[in-house]
Formats: sequence, structure tokens, C-alpha cells
Amino acid sequence: MATAIQKITLSSAQDIPFNKLVLSQSNVRRVKAGVSIDELAESITRRGLIQSLHVRPVLDADGQETGMYEVPAGGRRFRALQLLVKQKRLTKTSKVPCVVSDANADILVDEVSLAENIERAPLHPLDQFRAFQAMREKGMTEEAIAAAFFASVQVVKQRLRLAAVSPSLLDIYAEDGITLEQLMAFTVTNDHARQEQVWESVRNSWQREPYQIRRMLTETAVRASDKRAVFVGIDAYETNGGCVLRDLFQDDDGGWLQDPALLDRLVADKLKASAEAIAGEGWKWIEVAMSFPYGATHGLREIVGTPLDLTADEQATIEALNAECAKLEAEYENADE
Repeated sequence: MATAIQKITLSSAQDIPFNKLVLSQSNVRRVKAGVSIDELAESITRRGLIQSLHVRPVLDADGQETGMYEVPAGGRRFRALQLLVKQKRLTKTSKVPCVVSDANADILVDEVSLAENIERAPLHPLDQFRAFQAMREKGMTEEAIAAAFFASVQVVKQRLRLAAVSPSLLDIYAEDGITLEQLMAFTVTNDHARQEQVWESVRNSWQREPYQIRRMLTETAVRASDKRAVFVGIDAYETNGGCVLRDLFQDDDGGWLQDPALLDRLVADKLKASAEAIAGEGWKWIEVAMSFPYGATHGLREIVGTPLDLTADEQATIEALNAECAKLEAEYENADE
């Protein structure tokens, strides 16, 4: 004998004036979580009420409807609307989209309130990354995206960088095959082929910590703290077409210069220019190099210069500086510990 299938009836939708709504005492959300009420109010102002309130008619002592409705599910949205009314940005009689359940239903309003909150599936981080990327591709600036979602521009930059990782790695991340921290490590380069190559080499290895992934992705690059990079300067390197890899998720000490050959050429050019300038002073012989091996100065002798006579102005400046130095030393000696 076939089992009868129980038919269900969905609650009706209705637009109800805000001044006919009251927050239910059975609303389970008491602890603050998520975006603030102020931010939610701004979101409603910008986008409208995306999700309807869930309400039930309020009954009097005789079980008759009073014309008022309690809100067991949607308390934060109700408070945000309440704030907009208080700020006179929304009238008290503005119609609010609501889903109206039966006042005599067997289900407790507490159950409705709890179910709405615990049955809501959180957005996967990758969905947010891709949503930000889609908005950026449609012309929204990073600043506009940040303002729209009450986030910092740096957070938006980070999300966009994560969305730009190799699609194949993003698919693995979506299936929990890569952790968020590992995905962050892959953002130090835009080279998808290299990202995939590194993942293939570590995926079955115990050596796949984020720092190891970063090291492998940057092993052919030059740190910005390298003496060559400091000598040339990052601005000069980038002006000549050099690319700097930057880590948006941790301190990268200035990043990594991706083109060592270009950097070495710029170093050689700058050394040559410096050598030519020094040669103009009358030196007979000059040798330049990025680095000299230990003992390179063996056999060379130091030329001791002869002090020049100072002009009257130079002598006066030195005496003034010496006097100021003596004054500061005296003040320091008399200062309390």
C-alpha cells in the first residue's frame, strides 16, 4: 500500500506597515554578531530589504488578531529598520515585506527564530572572493567595493588577489583540498603555471606549510632588502619595467623583485655611472663590482689625505656645532634618570 504524501502549505507574503510590527520576545538572537545594526541599516538604504521578516499575528486574550505582528525571525533587520525610522530616513508607516505564519500554528515562535539562524548556510569564502572579482570586472573600484561592504580597501585587495589564484587551485580549495592559509601563500605570484607546479610538488608531501610554498614560489626572485635592490631602488627598478611580487597577507619586507637579470643590469649601469663620476675627479684607476671577494684589497695601500684649510665660515660653523654639542652633553649629565 502506497504511503500518502503529506502536502504542505507555505506561509503567505504580505507588506505590513512598520508601526504594526513589534520584536518578539522569543527572538533567539541576543548576542551581537556579524555586521553592526548601523551597517545593516546602511545596507538596507543602499540595496533595500533583501530578506523579508518572518512574522506572526499578535492575539488578544480572546484569541483574536489585534492587527499587530510580532517578529520572531529577522530581529536584526527589524532593529535596522527601527534605526532608519528613528533617523527619519524611513516613515513609520512604510510597508515592510513580511512572511506571515499562522498565529495558531503548532510550531513555537522560538523554533521559527532558532531555525532561521541555524539553518542558514554561511557563504564560502571563495564565493565572496569571486563576487568581489565580478564587481571589479564590471567597473567598481576597490574603494567602492570596500565602502559597499563596510570593509577596508586592504581587505578588498586581499580578496581580489585570492580570486586571481589559478582556477584549478581554487577548485581544490572549494573542495577543502587546500587551506585558506596555503591559498594565501600562492598569491605571492601571478604565474598560474608556477602555482600549479609548486602545488604538484608539495601536495603529497608533509612539506606544504604556507611558508614553504612562499619560499618555493620566490626562490628565483630577489628580496627587496637585498643590497642590489637597495642600491638601485624599487622605484627605478619598476620604472624600467621590473615586477615586484608582494604578499598582502603578511610582512614581506618590501616584497620580491621578479627579474634578477634586469636588477643586475641596473646595478651595473649605476656602478658604471658612479665610476665615471669619480674618474672625473682625477683618479687614474677605478674598479667596480657588485661584490668583492674576501682579500680583494690585499696588497693595496691606503692613501692618507692632507686636511684642507677651512674658510672662516666653515670654521665658524664647526665652532657653533661644537658649542651646541657641549651644551647638550651638559644638559644630559644634569638630567634625572
